[in-house]
Amino acid sequence: MTRWPPTKDDIERPAYRSLAHGIAEAIRAGTLRAGERLPTHRELAWQLDLSVQTVSRAYEELIRADLVSGEVGRGTFVLRQPQSFDDMPWSAGQARRADLSLMTPVVLPMMHEAWQASLHRLGDRLPDLVASALRPEEIRNRYVGLAADWLARCGIVVGGRPVTVTNGVTPAVFSALAVVTKPGDLIAVDPYTSHTIGPVAQHLHLGLAPVAGDERGMVPEALMEAVREAQGQITAVYLLPGGAGPQARVLDRDRRMALADAAQSLGISIIECDPLGPLHARRPPPIASYAPERTFYITGLSKVLSPGLRVGFLLAPEPAFEVTVNRHTSIAWMATPLVAEVAADWVGSGTAEALLVAQRTEIAARNRIARQLLPETGRGTPHGLHRWLGLPDGVGEADFVARLADHDIAVTPGAQFAVGAQGGAIRICLGAVGRGRLERALAKITKLLPQDDIGPPVDPVNTGPDCHGLI
Repeated sequence: MTRWPPTKDDIERPAYRSLAHGIAEAIRAGTLRAGERLPTHRELAWQLDLSVQTVSRAYEELIRADLVSGEVGRGTFVLRQPQSFDDMPWSAGQARRADLSLMTPVVLPMMHEAWQASLHRLGDRLPDLVASALRPEEIRNRYVGLAADWLARCGIVVGGRPVTVTNGVTPAVFSALAVVTKPGDLIAVDPYTSHTIGPVAQHLHLGLAPVAGDERGMVPEALMEAVREAQGQITAVYLLPGGAGPQARVLDRDRRMALADAAQSLGISIIECDPLGPLHARRPPPIASYAPERTFYITGLSKVLSPGLRVGFLLAPEPAFEVTVNRHTSIAWMATPLVAEVAADWVGSGTAEALLVAQRTEIAARNRIARQLLPETGRGTPHGLHRWLGLPDGVGEADFVARLADHDIAVTPGAQFAVGAQGGAIRICLGAVGRGRLERALAKITKLLPQDDIGPPVDPVNTGPDCHGLI
């Protein structure tokens, strides 16, 4: 079967496999193009005199082959053109590399559609300021509404306070630390923290001081003890309370309040890095809500809406706003106007909300798959972009990562995030590959682990396999 749409006479037995092969062939021939929407299960079943279950099974085969994507409420869309039938999961072709080391949102067809539609609209009515902006304050003033809208989704009421728009989260972290530290200072961090904070600290000639945590996150008493022992060297604490840290913790309300109180009593600044922002539908208020006078709140769009939408927001404490603007200006001058304009277009048109809802739905489905396929040592959150898998005793982190690489699976060893921490664990990201390839990779990871010696996680995350009842 090479034509599209097929007829009843094109279908052979078993019907679901014949239909799946036919659709794959049409995609390969270019008859069905990337981004094109397939008929609904019911429509195609009626056209071909098949059961809805048969069509659903055929579509599921195509989803597992990463040829189409099923999006709740929108339909099924073509993802790519297969090179051969070796791409199909029922064939014995070569395995393709599953890169689970990249922490990225799921790349959905509607994401590409959003970029195309927005750039088309902007091409027809590109504001002069976007093409000619030279002064950072012009960009800051233009995107006041964008910043306030997105921060409100994160639980922050801007209330007229100025927000610095940046080219992503990392420049915002760099700018904030440049304000509150001087060379030789220390930053308090979790024993496992973002792999980007090390290079940033190195550039600023800062050290990292790991602070002990428990299943709920950094322990406030341990923070106070570490600051006292450092005798004034620790001037800020860097926190990832929203599930973006390697151990996938979402800190509960009480722990956030306790950490805010500790920082206030110690007189240190808080760098609250929240790149997942509103991806978690149920989330406690940001730490900045409890200590606004000393918290630099940072979030962005690339981990939630689209990897290429490198737009970040930095809300500094009011007394530090001017110096924060100056630091960011000296580091990055200003956010890229065209990318910020796309972000504003998405928020204003409702595209951002649609993408956010679709991302929540898809990543929740992937987390359910991960819970089913990974051992109990795998921890995460219902809407997180990754899982943290503690390895059994006797399984070396580097050796296991290398073994996975031999099976065309890439993950990140826990050592890349460690600041004085020890123990075996890996980070497994869920968004960078198609759902079918993800399922196969997760099943292979579990198969390669010793099945008779899988104990508790190295450092339990939250209060169970997933963090519910966060507030």
